[in-house]
Formats: sequence, C-alpha cells, structure tokens
Amino acid sequence: MAGRRAVGDATAPPTDAPSGAAPAGGGWAAGRPAPAEQDAEPDPESVARTICLRLLTVRSRTRAELREALSGRNVPDEAATRVLDRLAAVGLVDDLAFAANFVEAKRAERGLATRELARQLRGKGVDDEIVDAALSDLDAESEHATARRLAERRLRSMSGLEPRVQIRRLAGMLARKGYSPGMSFQVVREVVGATDSDPDVDPESM
Repeated sequence: MAGRRAVGDATAPPTDAPSGAAPAGGGWAAGRPAPAEQDAEPDPESVARTICLRLLTVRSRTRAELREALSGRNVPDEAATRVLDRLAAVGLVDDLAFAANFVEAKRAERGLATRELARQLRGKGVDDEIVDAALSDLDAESEHATARRLAERRLRSMSGLEPRVQIRRLAGMLARKGYSPGMSFQVVREVVGATDSDPDVDPESM
C-alpha cells in the first residue's frame, strides 16, 4: 500500500535500541571516556616526563637528582632511564654543564673553596670525572685570592674586636667555606697582620 514503509527499510528509525546504548555516531557523549579508559593505569614514561619537566622548570638538576625524585614517586627504573636518556639527548639534563654553572655561581656568591665545591657536587650525584673537569681551571693562586677577598670583606665589620677574636672568626669562616688550614693560616696572617709567633694563629686549630 502506498504510504506504508516497507519492512527493513533503511530509512526507518530504530525502535528496539537497548536502553543506555551509545548514541549513533560512536563515542561517549560529552567527551566522557569509556569505562576501560577510566580504569587505565597512567603511562610510567608520561609520569616520569611530567615530573622531570616540572622540576627542571624550577632549576637545573643533575641526572642523579632527577632519578631520585622519580624513584620517590615509584616510577619503574626502566621508564626513568628512557626518559632521562631522552632529556639528556636534547640537552635538558647535562651534568657537566650543571657542574660548571654550579662552580661559577657558588664561587661568585659564596666564595666556596675547591674542596667544598667538590663535596657539594658529589652530594648531588655528579661523577668524580665530571667534578674534576668542572674544577680544573681553579688553581692555588685563584683559591688564595678568593679566600683573601672573603677575609678582607669580613674584617671590615670587625674593627672593634681584638686581633685574637678577629683571627678566630676569620679562620672559622674560611674553614666553613672549605679552605685548608694551611691556606686559612696564611690568609689570616696577611689580612690581620699577625706573625708566625702569634699564639692565636695556629693552622692546626683552623
């Protein structure tokens, strides 16, 4: 009969779609993920990359520092290694550059001695070979000059103190910055005007 739709007509709207079925056109409405996607575990490498980039945004880090951070977040070692290798390949992780910049900054800001710089770099997980390379341009002459500048600057704030007090405080300051007893002894004598016979200038006590 004219006007009646034939059975199986492709244009006929479905009448028996189950309740709750996904809408025509595929996918879940309003951008909601399917249940399987909701339950999926995050990709370890994506997690590792996010953690590393967030830390590197704050300041540069050594490879060992980043690995420690990833370990603390339970990132598998294999995933951590792959991410750190990729970051190293693009120059975002470079222990040699880190060490060189660290030495330059700490010498300028705090006047740290070579052995204290080495101690701090090793504490950040930098290999001995890289530490030696970063410190290779620092010799005894430059070390002495830095120590003297520190002592002279500190001495200006000690004008009202007795020489023995000045000596003790200057020696303690240089020791905390990593200068050897011998160099501290020499620098203190120079800036305070002490002599070898002064009992308060004892390199073994610095």
